[in-house]
Amino acid sequence: MKIKLAIAEDNSFLLKAIKDKLSLFPDIELKFCAVNGEELLKMLEQDSNVHLILMDIEMPKMNGIEAVDQVSQKYPQIKTIMLTVFDDDENIFKAIQAGANGYFLKEVDPPTLHQGILDTLEGGAAMTPTIALKALKLLRNPPKFEEAKEDISLTPREIEILEQTSKGLNYNQIGENLFISPKTVRKHLENIYGKLQVHNKMEAVQKAVKNRIIEG
Repeated sequence: MKIKLAIAEDNSFLLKAIKDKLSLFPDIELKFCAVNGEELLKMLEQDSNVHLILMDIEMPKMNGIEAVDQVSQKYPQIKTIMLTVFDDDENIFKAIQAGANGYFLKEVDPPTLHQGILDTLEGGAAMTPTIALKALKLLRNPPKFEEAKEDISLTPREIEILEQTSKGLNYNQIGENLFISPKTVRKHLENIYGKLQVHNKMEAVQKAVKNRIIEG
């Protein structure tokens, strides 16, 4: 029997990365994708024959934590795994409180994600190990939340390039849109990687979303 899956994710670049990971496993059938919690709930009203939802946190209209809360009340048979760039205590704590069955960061590798889906459907709680440690600490000491964000300063041009990158555009397309050469785009991206302390486009987009430099 195939595992029927839904995804709630508003960033098309990151959504494609998730789909690519899932496409490696023939036992998974992707039923639908929603761009926010509201749309997800409307889709479930039409067809709730879904085993598990991969849920982003930062989405417009209704975020992932609110959506998990609604899903766990209306469709208790459907499991949810948070799949997010946010690993701060507040989001972990609120997601688990809302009823999430698992919590992975978006850089999770395909086999771990697939195994996590299987474990969750069998009644386990799939988590990135660092998240599991944080969750245990949070249970021992329920927190008061106030956490400083990293101070990252990008130039307006670098932010423009990151925004275009998050839409999945390549060096040539970004260069055409911003009237600069592909070589200049590459140079800007190298500077961005250095400032964000990342190694590739995916990590750069994820970190920029997490620090609210660009929209998710």
